[in-house]
Amino acid sequence: MQFDPAIAAQVSFTRAQASGELGLDLEKTIAAEAIFSASAGSEAKAAYFTLQEIGQRHPDATALQEFLIYITWQQVTEDTIPAHFQRGADLCDRYLSRLEEGHDTMQAEQIRELRRSFRAGLGQDEDDEAGYDEDSLKGGD
Repeated sequence: MQFDPAIAAQVSFTRAQASGELGLDLEKTIAAEAIFSASAGSEAKAAYFTLQEIGQRHPDATALQEFLIYITWQQVTEDTIPAHFQRGADLCDRYLSRLEEGHDTMQAEQIRELRRSFRAGLGQDEDDEAGYDEDSLKGGD
């Protein structure tokens, strides 16, 4: 990887806080992130799932979604199970499918790189299924 996901996570988290995209979930998100960053084991795992739940309520919160992708990579490195790889791939697909003109190209490229890594962890390569940016209508039966 050409970047540090932990640093990228903090940058995205700072942007999420400053953007106002978290609304009423801001305090809960800050508290869960503090536990996730400072803890290990079951306490960090519970905070991770709290952050994922908050993310489900804010699917259009771009910086928060970036943060969730990056911390999912951290989860993969701590607990290498298929569920984390799948969640990471799904989060990347959702994020990349929502890219709009003027998006942060550096973030998008980093997330594409993580998507490749998540999919590789699942034993998939780029040709295993139609991707988020590919034309899925290719020829006849």
